[in-house]
Amino acid sequence: MKIINNVLSDRGSKYSVAGGPVFSSEGASAFIRDLKRSKKFARATHNSWGLLLDENGLQTQIKADDGEAGAGAVILRMLERENLTNHIVVVTRWFGGVKLGGDRFRHVQTAVRAYLSEVSPPS
Repeated sequence: MKIINNVLSDRGSKYSVAGGPVFSSEGASAFIRDLKRSKKFARATHNSWGLLLDENGLQTQIKADDGEAGAGAVILRMLERENLTNHIVVVTRWFGGVKLGGDRFRHVQTAVRAYLSEVSPPS
């Protein structure tokens, strides 16, 4: 499991991102459970995630917004563009008291980009 803490802050909200190889929906549940073993992540407002499973050439999308409506879809789109399969990416947000509106989607993208730049080999 790779965790990048404090990817960005905006109006009191703080973002981190985590990820790692996962090969099933059960594996995704186990990954989230392991992440939340840290009290920091267990107390987060949102742990949104996406996973593009590739089982014998058949791709399945699995996502969870965890109250951050649309965040899982944003993560999935970015994983599809990178063709990153069997790898979960979790964007965590600690709400700072001010609603971010559409900026929250840009922040999810920024967090995923930070993660992808750490795990993807340069082209």
